[in-house]
Amino acid sequence: MDLNMGWDQWKETLAKAVRAGERAGLGHDSLVNQAEQIGDFLENKVDPATPEQAVLRDLWRAADESEQKAIASALIKLVQR
Repeated sequence: MDLNMGWDQWKETLAKAVRAGERAGLGHDSLVNQAEQIGDFLENKVDPATPEQAVLRDLWRAADESEQKAIASALIKLVQR
């Protein structure tokens, strides 16, 4: 996956992953759990390539576990509309 993509392309990539998870039978809570794991990985292993990615990283770092779950859930809802 190219992590140097723009915001709209990043959202479309996330939307495709969410749709694939839904087709595989994952419910919202399972999708959120997966998104949290990806968020942890990205925070620790990937330098942000865009200002939007930097904002998400900073929010993720500032958030506690329940807030990270809320961020993950909101991102999933964002791409499901």
